[in-house]
Formats: sequence, C-alpha cells, structure tokens
Amino acid sequence: MALVSETDPWWKSAVVYQIYPRSFADSDGDGVGDLRGAIGKLDYLKGLGVDVVWLSPVYRSPMDDNGYDIADYRDVDPLFGTLDDLDELIAGLHARGMKLVMDLVVNHTSDEHAWFQESRDPSSVKRDWYFWRPAREGFEPGAQGAEPTNWASFFGGPAWTYDEASGEYFLHLFSPKQPDLNWENPEVRAAVYDMMRWWVDRGVDGFRMDVINLISKPIPLTDGAVAPGQPLSYDVSQVANGPRMIEFLEEMNREVGIGERRLFTVGEMIAVDVDRAREYTSQHHDRLGMVFTFEHVTLDQEPGGMKWDLKPLSLPDLKRTMARWQKGLGTEGWNSLYFENHDQPRVVSRYGDDSPEHRVASAKTLATVLHLHRGTPYVYEGQELGMINAGFTTAGDYRDIESRNFYTIATGQGVPAERALAALAAKSRDNARTPMPWTPEGGFTTGTPWLPYNAAAPEINVEAELADEDSVYHHYRRLIALRHELEVVREGRFELLLPDDERIWAFTRTLRDEQLMVIANMTSQVAGVPMGSIPSLERAELVLTSLPAAADDVQTLEPWESRVYRIR
Repeated sequence: MALVSETDPWWKSAVVYQIYPRSFADSDGDGVGDLRGAIGKLDYLKGLGVDVVWLSPVYRSPMDDNGYDIADYRDVDPLFGTLDDLDELIAGLHARGMKLVMDLVVNHTSDEHAWFQESRDPSSVKRDWYFWRPAREGFEPGAQGAEPTNWASFFGGPAWTYDEASGEYFLHLFSPKQPDLNWENPEVRAAVYDMMRWWVDRGVDGFRMDVINLISKPIPLTDGAVAPGQPLSYDVSQVANGPRMIEFLEEMNREVGIGERRLFTVGEMIAVDVDRAREYTSQHHDRLGMVFTFEHVTLDQEPGGMKWDLKPLSLPDLKRTMARWQKGLGTEGWNSLYFENHDQPRVVSRYGDDSPEHRVASAKTLATVLHLHRGTPYVYEGQELGMINAGFTTAGDYRDIESRNFYTIATGQGVPAERALAALAAKSRDNARTPMPWTPEGGFTTGTPWLPYNAAAPEINVEAELADEDSVYHHYRRLIALRHELEVVREGRFELLLPDDERIWAFTRTLRDEQLMVIANMTSQVAGVPMGSIPSLERAELVLTSLPAAADDVQTLEPWESRVYRIR
C-alpha cells in the first residue's frame, strides 16, 4: 500500500466508514444496535479495507434526536454499552490498523445535561452557558410572537422555548430538548476542549464535528428575513458562519493539540460556499481537515425551498457542482466525498435507479464517480451493499423527529397527505437508518428491531454480497484498494469533461505523467460516448469496471456502466 508521508495529512489516503450504532449490530437482542455488536463486526470492516470508523453518538442521552442530544459527554449510554466496551472497540480498531473518529456535538447539549439544568436558575454561574433571553418587548412571556427573535428551528417551529421556571426563553436551533451552548462564554469553550482532550487521551483519533459552523452566533441576536408564506425566518445566514468561527476553530486546535497529535477533523457545515470552505480547510492554517458541505445534496429540491420540496435531479448540475468544489479547494483545501450518511436518503434511490434491473450497476457507478474525485471518501453503513430507500408507506412507519415534525406541520398547513408521504419516502432520514441486513433473514438482532428492516433485506444483505464476486460490496473493496494503491487518485488534478452531457459523467485525474480517465453512463439506457471530447484510450489500461466483462469498445456504454482507465 502506498502511504502519504509523515508531513502530509494521513487522511488523504484514507476511506471512512460511518457506523450509526443504533442500526449497525445488536449483541443483546433488545432490538437496538450497540458497541459490542460493532466489536463483533470489525473483521468485516477490515475486509472492506476502510481506514477510519466514524461512530455516531453513543454518549448518555435521552435520545430525543437519537443521541445527538447529549446529557453526559464523558459516559456511554447504557443503550449502547459501557465505557469499557468503547475502550475495547478502540483497541480492536487499532489492532487492525484502523482509527476511530467520534461524533462531537457541541453546538448544543440535551436539556437534561447538568450544565443546562444548572443554568435554568437565573442566579447560577452557568446561566450564561446558554442563550437565555426575556420575552420580546411589549409581549406577555409565553404568548405567541413573544419569542426574542423570529428564528425557526431546523426541526420546525420557533427556535425559542419559554421556561416558566426561570421566566425567560432559551435558544434551540434544533429540538427544544437541544438548547444551544453559548460559545461566547470562555468557560463553555474551556469545558468543551477539556472534554475533547479526555477522549483523545482515551485513544480517539479525531472528531466529526456536528453543525460546527453554528457555534458562533451573530451578537446581538436579531430578527431574520421571512420568506413569503412562512411564519418564521429560515434565514440560515443569521446563524451560520458567525464572526468568531475561525477564532474558535484555531483556539480549539491549540487547546486540544489537534495538529501536533495529527487528529482527524471534519466539520459538518450548513450554508458554506467554496471560498469559505477553502478558508476553513486551508493547509496553511490549523482549523479543520475537511468539511461536509450540502450543495450537492440539495440539487433535487426546489431553489429556496426546504429539503421536502422535490424536483428532478439535473446531471449537468450535479457534475458542475462537484467539479466546482474540486477546483475551488484545489491544492490548498481538502474535500470530503459523500452521497450518504445518517441524515441523507439512499443514493441509489435518489440519484441512481433502484429497480432490480439496474440497482447493482447504478450503485457501483455512483461509487466509482464519487471515490475517483479528489478528497476523502465516506461510506455509510449499507451503502457498500447498494441498499435502497426504506419504502415506508404510512406516517406511523417513521421514527425520525424531523420527519414526524414535517408531516405534522405540512398536513396541518393543508399539504395533501399523499404529497407529504411522497416527500418522506424520498428524503426522510429514516431511509438510511433501517437496520443493517447481515443475512437474508436480517441478522441485525435476535429481537424486534427498533426500526423495521428494509423490505429489500432478503435480497440485499452482507451474506449475499460477500458470496458474489461481482457484488456492490466487492466493487467498493476494489475502489478502496485503488485509492490506497495509486497516488494519482489521492493527489491528481481534476478536470471535468462533457459538462453539459445529460447522460455521461467523464473526468480525468492527472499527476505528473500518469492519468486516470473515468467515464460513466448515468442513465438506465445505452448511451453513446462523444469520443472526440475525451482523451485517446489507445494506450490505456482498464483498471476498474462496473460490469463483470466490459466490452472493448468504449464508444457505447451499457446502462449505468462505468470504467476507469489508466493512461501512461
């Protein structure tokens, strides 16, 4: 395996696998995945070839938002196991040459966290650890419209909740059970950094930072713009990328020793453009290793609308968006490459073709185009199987707080139930949260799973994929090996070809005298390739294909066929 040098970020050659612990593997039959279940699957991850495991939250939590509402940053919730179990997971990963990245959720805590409970007392020294504000002038506290600002929460409804015990409102950009921390208070920041150091000393290799660019708020907090027809302000610019973001990130790096310890960091960032992402990930500064951005996963929603406002995907838009980030971050910043995670639906159903005829081919080809871009690829549990959307048909099927809130609000505003259900079927976070299918029977638990298995589990499961050399799983394994083997995959210059073609996705990666040519048919029909618009392949070596036996002629590609050529 070709490795990056000690002076380069090691994650350039890495592939990350995300475990959503609630849905990965259940060891005790209670229907919920846990740490011991994950420990039992480490050899599976090693066989896939991944380098890093990103573990979604396992901290002690009341589970209002499935663990993203943390009540104790230094303990494991009994639902998932114990600290000893987590230590064993870390040791097991390290013994197999893999690393562990923990989810860091520090824009907000749970309302059951001791910090918040103490802050409810107006005389508490922790009162300023959160955003407490009186009712709007001229309004009775608790009355409609009395909220300190007109901000909406990301989960729907006002972003302020009145607390009768203390006589003021607290800010929560997400659920009312997720009050926002006040990062303007240096004591808050010191407590967060101390907690991070505690985890690093325990063996954690880095952090995925949840909605990290919301930690710096624009002070003072003021009303935002309200879109026509909306009762509240969904103006993300009011709350994202605040004036002290860079200061806070650089302070975090210094206080935690992120650079010296060569820790992996990725920041989930709402409303970040290319220029700002380059600023955050610049290798000339100690801020973030990379960021998760959202532009490419909002292309199937109406401009200016919410994620539920669906529209067909334009392939040229997707290609150009991805290319702009490749060019924009260039050699100074670094890309994170993802189509799926615990907040996104399954990409085969979203950007591919999840029919039995084309599911496998489209899953392979979507993986190929993603992994051959420049950046660090992320594989979400089940993505390596080509898993599809859940196929739920009633509102009662969903467990996700965001999905349930949307359905209630939308239908309450007169949106037909069938339209709201169609939006959930396409975009709900529960599409990605169905239990990992280990066998045709399920294999996730001996009990009743917390969320039903995907209906496709009897056909799409680990046991079947491992046994089939032409499966989606083995294609992912080959893609990961290619990144480890070839420097051009990690460092090569990116060039998009055929940007306006509505069927073909083609690009090159070039490093010194070596070039990779990636060409993919992104449709469910046979597609011709404009040969005069791509490099000559006369002396090219075919190094990867989505079909068991690719034809010699590249002028025509089968439905969802993709090929990677090496030109020297």
